[in-house]
Amino acid sequence: MKDFDLLAILLKPEFGAMLLHGMVLTLKIAVGSWLLAMTMAVVLLVVRLSANPVAERLVAAYVSYHRNVPTLVQLMLWYFGIFSLLPDPVQAWLSDNNAEALISIVALGLCQAAYFSEDMRSGLRAIPAGQSEAARALGHGYIGAMRHVMLPQAVRNAVPALVNHSVSLFKNSSLAMAIGVAELTHAVKEIESQSFRTFEAYSLATVMYLLVSMLIMAVGAWIARRYRVAGAR
Repeated sequence: MKDFDLLAILLKPEFGAMLLHGMVLTLKIAVGSWLLAMTMAVVLLVVRLSANPVAERLVAAYVSYHRNVPTLVQLMLWYFGIFSLLPDPVQAWLSDNNAEALISIVALGLCQAAYFSEDMRSGLRAIPAGQSEAARALGHGYIGAMRHVMLPQAVRNAVPALVNHSVSLFKNSSLAMAIGVAELTHAVKEIESQSFRTFEAYSLATVMYLLVSMLIMAVGAWIARRYRVAGAR
C-alpha cells in the first residue's frame, strides 16, 4: 500500500496543468450556466405572473420537468438527442468551439432556471400586496412594476435559497464529465488513472470543490447582510 503523498501529484507539472485546466473549465461552465439560469428564471417568473393561464401552465410544465427529471438525464438528452437534431452548420460550429462544454452550459442553465424561478417566486410571495398596487398607482405598468419594485425585493428575499442552489449548480458542473468535458472531476479521474494515487487525487478534488463552495456561500452571506442593512435604512 502506498503512503499518502499529495506532493507526488502536486509536484508533477503535467498533473498541475490538468488540475488548473479542469478548475478553469469548471468555473466557466458554472458561471455561464448561472448567468443563463438567472436570465431564464427572470423571464419565467415574469411570464408566469402575467395572468395569462396558458403561459402560466407552460411555465409550470417547464419547472415541473426540470425539477423532476435527473440533471444527468437532461444533460444526456441535450448531448445525444437535441444536438443531433440541429442543422449541420450549427453542429459544425459547436464542434469547433468545445461543443461538450457549451451543451453543458445550456443544459445546466436551463435546468437550474427552474429552481431559481421558484426561489424568486417564493421571494415575491413574501412581499406585501400593497407594493404592487403602489407601483401601479405611481404609473408603472406590469413590466415596470416588476422591474423597479417587485423583482429587487423578491431577489433580496430569495438570496439564501439562490445561494444554496448556486452551490448546487457549481457541484453539478461535475456531471459534464459524463459527456466528455475535461472539467475538474474529469481531470482528477485522469490523474488518478495515471498516478494510481486514488486517495490523493480525490482528496485534492474534495478540497477544491469545498473551497469554491465555501467561497460562494461567503459571498452570498455578504450579499444577504448588505441587502439587510440597506433595507433597514
